[in-house]
Amino acid sequence: MSAEPDVKAILSGAKTIAVVGISPKEESASHQVAKYLIEHGFRVIGVNPSRSEILGVKCYPDLLSIPEHVDIVDIFRRVDAIAPIVDEAIAIGAGAVWMQLGLEHEESAQKARRAGLSVVMNKCTKIEHARYFGG
Repeated sequence: MSAEPDVKAILSGAKTIAVVGISPKEESASHQVAKYLIEHGFRVIGVNPSRSEILGVKCYPDLLSIPEHVDIVDIFRRVDAIAPIVDEAIAIGAGAVWMQLGLEHEESAQKARRAGLSVVMNKCTKIEHARYFGG
């Protein structure tokens, strides 16, 4: 297990966050986190193959379809879906892979780190942003 990433630096350096598994349901964690990130100045891009837009942001079917640089890939999917998402994050040259609370996949984390991406596991972007920057 590698050292704890500099969460504050990852968040402060990020402008664009792809929320993988964003849900149209207001009560869902992915919806609430995406809404918070938008309200705090981040450019959020949705990744949901069954929606074209959520929270007023464009959604794409996968990371490979996003036509711009992504600083953080914020994952809200089951653990068994993480490996292919991390492969896509590496393929698009994302800056970081962020696995939400309750999500950890050490093999994918190591692969992402070897490819030069920062990795955060089992933490919430909303909680961490509020902790470091107020919210």
